[in-house]
Amino acid sequence: MFYAGSLVNLNENLIGPAFAAGSGYSYLGKGAGSGAIANQIKGKLATPDVVEFADPAVNTTLMGTANGSYLSWYLTFATSQLVIGFDPKSRLANEFVQVQKHHLPFYKALQQKGLKIGRTDPNIDPKGYRAIWMANLAQKTYHLKGFEAKLFGAAENPSQVFPEQVLVARMLTGQVNAGVFYLSEVKDLGIPYITLPAKVNLGSKKYAKEYATQHFTTAAGQTLTGAPIQYTISIPSTVKNEAGAEAFVRFVLSPRVRAISAAHGLLTLKTTLVGDRSVIPAGLTSLIGKK
Repeated sequence: MFYAGSLVNLNENLIGPAFAAGSGYSYLGKGAGSGAIANQIKGKLATPDVVEFADPAVNTTLMGTANGSYLSWYLTFATSQLVIGFDPKSRLANEFVQVQKHHLPFYKALQQKGLKIGRTDPNIDPKGYRAIWMANLAQKTYHLKGFEAKLFGAAENPSQVFPEQVLVARMLTGQVNAGVFYLSEVKDLGIPYITLPAKVNLGSKKYAKEYATQHFTTAAGQTLTGAPIQYTISIPSTVKNEAGAEAFVRFVLSPRVRAISAAHGLLTLKTTLVGDRSVIPAGLTSLIGKK
């Protein structure tokens, strides 16, 4: 299976091994930016049995005849929120600690002179364009003139942008002082972090209208609109082990695994079907509407 890089620890250390041990199927997973995975599928470089993406919009790039009809349906099943993880050994860590103690606004810590912040590529990873939206929402909400440009520079700023699967390592080795992460990532790895207000963290349905004021157009020409974070799971047309794929989807969406995922910051969301219900495997239809 191929999955959003933010799920690497959860899938490789918990869900994947538990699935293999309990189902009799083997498990082989690979994490990367969701958009990068979609591009690999389109380029016939990846033929997964199951895909998990960090944004429903990525699925649409694989749906329909014009996009190769790699997907006909997907299920939304979880949510998260953006946070700022930081290196506790950094000389700039104290201001993040002050934010944790509610002694300092989060944006003050992000305005420190000399801050090196890491993020992912907005052209191939949802967290990358969500980071930009977060900064713009903070700029708008707290009247911070030029905040997004001062924090990030160019959208593809090479001094800040790293592959999703290596961003944590860049921070833990001191190459960056802080990074934009999902709550599930920092909880999984025990990274110190500061929470962000719901108005800017893209994790609240309450502020969906405010999120929708944000847009990003990728290098490939896809225009994306801000929305609450949602994770999806589906079985693409590249599937070779259909029975195993269905078993894995059922496992991921089982109450026990959902509880484990929620404890690691991947928060439960009512399962919603998007796409053609007539082609979803019969064994998965009972999952629709479950939480």
